[in-house]
Amino acid sequence: MSKPSASKVFRFGGDFAEPCISRAKGSYIYDDGGRAILDFTSGQMSSVLGHGHPEIVAVIHDMAANLDHLHGGFLSDPVIAFADALTEMLPAGLDRVLPLSTGGESNEAALRMAKTYTGGFEVVAFDRSWHGMTSGAAAATYSGGRRGHGPTLPGVLTLPTPHAYRSPFNRDGDYDWRAEFEFGWQMIDRQSTGQLAAVIVEPILSSGGIIELPDGYLAALRDKAHERGMLLILDEAQTGMGRTGDNFAFQRDGVTPDILTLSKTLGAGLPLSATITSAAIEQDCHDKGFLFYTTHAADPLPAAVGAKVVEIVLRDRLAERAGELGGYLKEQLNALQQRHPVIGDVRGRGLLQGVEIVSDRGSKTPAPEIGMAISRRCLELGACLNISRPSSAGIFRIAPPLTVSRDEIDSAMAIFDSALGDCGKV
Repeated sequence: MSKPSASKVFRFGGDFAEPCISRAKGSYIYDDGGRAILDFTSGQMSSVLGHGHPEIVAVIHDMAANLDHLHGGFLSDPVIAFADALTEMLPAGLDRVLPLSTGGESNEAALRMAKTYTGGFEVVAFDRSWHGMTSGAAAATYSGGRRGHGPTLPGVLTLPTPHAYRSPFNRDGDYDWRAEFEFGWQMIDRQSTGQLAAVIVEPILSSGGIIELPDGYLAALRDKAHERGMLLILDEAQTGMGRTGDNFAFQRDGVTPDILTLSKTLGAGLPLSATITSAAIEQDCHDKGFLFYTTHAADPLPAAVGAKVVEIVLRDRLAERAGELGGYLKEQLNALQQRHPVIGDVRGRGLLQGVEIVSDRGSKTPAPEIGMAISRRCLELGACLNISRPSSAGIFRIAPPLTVSRDEIDSAMAIFDSALGDCGKV
């Protein structure tokens, strides 16, 4: 078996895992020795339809042969169809689509839209956020990648993440998120120069540790933003397209953002993202000379894939399926928590679940070294269950494809159980 760590590929996020992957199908990836590994990270959280979905393969084959790439000054039928399909599954007020390639790009465009529309430049983000590695998105990212790269863009202010398990506003199980929320906004108002433009948040913070916003939080956040003339941007890179049990996570709260960004799950493994906003905001930005010209904006091939993803998610009722299977998965994880004292917390929604590893449940002491050992052991036993950022916290991010079967969930949880038993001693 070849060793990726010995290759000439630049290590862009730490060391590579030991196996070299040769192919993938459904919920499995296969190393170059033919060993099957359950992929409970959906690739880079993106392959919501599993690997090699036959309808996606057919679209790629057809588009690669007939219409793959165009100059950005042209529109094409696949791009128009993609925008139509996406806006039809979204509520009113989200009816203009900018098709792009990556999540970082989509958030960069969203922030630029908000600054153009409001005339401000200050951005509010959670202190455990992850929005991307391009300059504006990276400036609003706090769960990793901030050290050693020089200054970030000015004007980014942080709001305390409502992390019930670890918040100082949680006293003996009584979590007062509203007090924490008001405290956070008091701090923002003191720091602001009076040029606030946007709030950008994830409805469930993924890289930050699978942290759900409390009921009522999004509505309160929208109100605080609008009181200050700010736009609310929701980053649903990892929660969109059915993963949480709704087509989009914000639908649970009945709060429609001013700007929505999608990526990862939208392309089912291909590089596709979108920034979606209202006709009024789009018109205002256009009138003011908004510019976001990238090489692969509105490319027809990924747009055709995105339209097919929308079709499959709706046709096969994958959001409903994710809700049902997510409930089953959480039952399994809660059962593991009863057997293994190193599991401090289980949280998440649908097929996006988090498991926090601790060395002591009473003190909630993080145990990243135990978490990494468990993750490595899972891979040895045939399942990819990875640790989310910040890796120093030891939090598993479990996100299988929406097409996963109950038997595959059972197999992955049996492997997780064994790995916890082998490595989870405290």
